[in-house]
This record gives sequence, C-alpha cells and structure tokens, in this order.
Amino acid sequence: MIKVAQIIGSMDGGGVEAVVMNYFRLIDKSKFHFDFIVHGNSTHVPKEEIESLGGRIIYIPHYKSIAKYKKTLFKIFKENEYDIVHSHINTLSVIPLGVAKRAGVKVRIAHSHSTSDKKEWKRNIIKNLLRPYSRKNATHYFACTELAGRWLFGDRAFDEGKVTVIHNAIDIDKFKFNQENRNELRSELNLRDKRVVGHVGRFMSQKNHSFLIDLFSALKKRDDGVALLMLGDGPLMDEIKNKVSGLGLKNSVVFVGNVPNPEVYYSAMDCFVFPSLYEGLGMVAVEAQVSGLPVVASTAVPEEVKISEYCDFVGLDAPIADWINAVERSFELNAVCSSDKNIASDNYDIKNEVKKLENLYVNLKV
Repeated sequence: MIKVAQIIGSMDGGGVEAVVMNYFRLIDKSKFHFDFIVHGNSTHVPKEEIESLGGRIIYIPHYKSIAKYKKTLFKIFKENEYDIVHSHINTLSVIPLGVAKRAGVKVRIAHSHSTSDKKEWKRNIIKNLLRPYSRKNATHYFACTELAGRWLFGDRAFDEGKVTVIHNAIDIDKFKFNQENRNELRSELNLRDKRVVGHVGRFMSQKNHSFLIDLFSALKKRDDGVALLMLGDGPLMDEIKNKVSGLGLKNSVVFVGNVPNPEVYYSAMDCFVFPSLYEGLGMVAVEAQVSGLPVVASTAVPEEVKISEYCDFVGLDAPIADWINAVERSFELNAVCSSDKNIASDNYDIKNEVKKLENLYVNLKV
C-alpha cells in the first residue's frame, strides 16, 4: 500500500480539490491510500465521501500561522510515514515540501495548477518571491498544462522533460448532455424560454465576474430573452450580487451557489462564458465542452482547454461588442455542438488518466 499525503490548502469548492477528488474516486484503493491535509478553516470538505472511500481528512492550521503550520505538518509526516507527499498549492508548495524533506519523506511532488495575472499585484508579490524556490524541496514536478508547468518551474525544466503533465481529468460519461436534466432545471429555475449564458467558478478576482456582469448587461440590451446562470460561491459573491442589483439585472441572473452535482447544470445552459484573468487550465471549460456546450473564453485561458471546434477565445482588452458577437455565435451553434460526437477528450478521460497517475506513483516510489 502506497501512502500519499495530498496537500490541498483550503477546500472551498474550487477546481483543484475537485481534480484531486476525481482521481481519488477511481484510483485503486487496494494499492493507494490518500490522506487529505487541509486548512481548518475550509468551508467545503467532502468528509463523508472521502471517508466512505477509505481516505482520511487531517485538519491543520492555516499556513499564515507559519510556525504552527510547520510544527503540525512535521508531526503528521513523522507519525504517518508517507511514501509520497503531493502538494497542490503552487508556489506555496515550497513550505510543506520543505517540512516533508526534513521529516524524511523521499518522494515530494510540487504540482502547478495555475499561473498569475498582473492585475493581482498584491498576490503576485508573494507568488514571485516564492517562484524561484518552487523546485527547491521537490523531487518531482507535475503540472496541469504546459503553460502552468513553464510558469512555475521554468522553461528550462520543462524543455528538459523534468515536468510531467497530469491532465485535470473528469468522468466523461457523467458530464454528457442530458435532455431530462435540461428540462427539469430550466423549469425549476424559471429559464424555460431563455437563452442561458452559463458560468462556473469561485467568486474571486481571478474569475473576473465583474467583467462577466458587464458583458451580460450589454448582451441583455440587445437581447431581452437572455439569462445568466452562475455556479459557485466565494469572498466576492455579495459584491457581485450588489452589482447585479444595481444594474437592474436581478430577475435575469440566477446564483446557484456551490452544489454537489454541477454536471447536471451544464445541460441547462446554451453557452458557457469564461473570462478569467488567468488559469492553469480552466477545467470547467473542458467540462462544458464535454457537456455539448460552446465556450467563449478569454485569451488568458490556455489553448489546451480547447477540446472541440466550438471553443472561441476573445481578448479581455477587445471591445465588448466582440464578446457579444462571440456569445451570439455560440447560441447559434448550440444545437450542433450538443449533438457533436467529435469531442477530443481522450486526455481528459479520468478512466485513462488515473492509470497514468497510478503508474507514476509506483515508479516514483521505487
């Protein structure tokens, strides 16, 4: 049995923990044991599911209490004698992997799931200070895309083949378009006769919800039959709700919050808009395409997210009219896209990718 400590940080309903959970659900439990090491202030921990699958949640202090964080981690690493510590907290991985090294853990993986944006200059100060040390305590480097790998570990490391790309895979069958889900949800949410713009993402500056609301406001002035359906929550949710109310859009925007079954909501949408300031990949855009949705994403989203011909990219500095035109084209494509069978999703099929991860864990341990 290979024991793996998954360093998650805060579990708040974001994409990184969703990816780790996707792998955990299908990994061979007779060969691998996962402990999820998460901050005590996490708001969305699927404790029951993890424990039912044989995993374990271990709560630790937030890394802002650095002395307590390190002391607690060291004790955990020593007591549990992990074969592998796999850290998913980007530049901050240098901290837990340093503790793991001191505790004698031989295999220490730093996993890059994101990049950065110049507009988030406060967060970038910390990121840029820690980036040069991203490889310091790691024995192996993983990334969700080439862009994320080059951003954290550098071009030289990537070009020399030192970075392994582990795709943010999903259960393809679960995300396929479902007419019954569409009819039921559109009726329940009073969206029956609407053209629905969809979005899934944590309410934080990276996801650029304020721009999304501006876009939707402009779109609604041209087409009164549109509605906006948003999944997720987060620190900026109240701010965005206030903006929606201030623009008189309250009756046209549906805030769903975090749900345990986001896959069913894609079928209720007609297009998916993803205007992020930056992404390591943007898994929800992949999910949307698998669900048969055309996607309009910002050019800050990596091109690897495009797994169908119905994914369009628009610059965040482009005129709002360009975004509106892209969304309107998506509405026209929706019927064709939903029935399209040529989704190039092989690299994102969890059934294939979990085998790759299992082999990596086995070979790294050896």
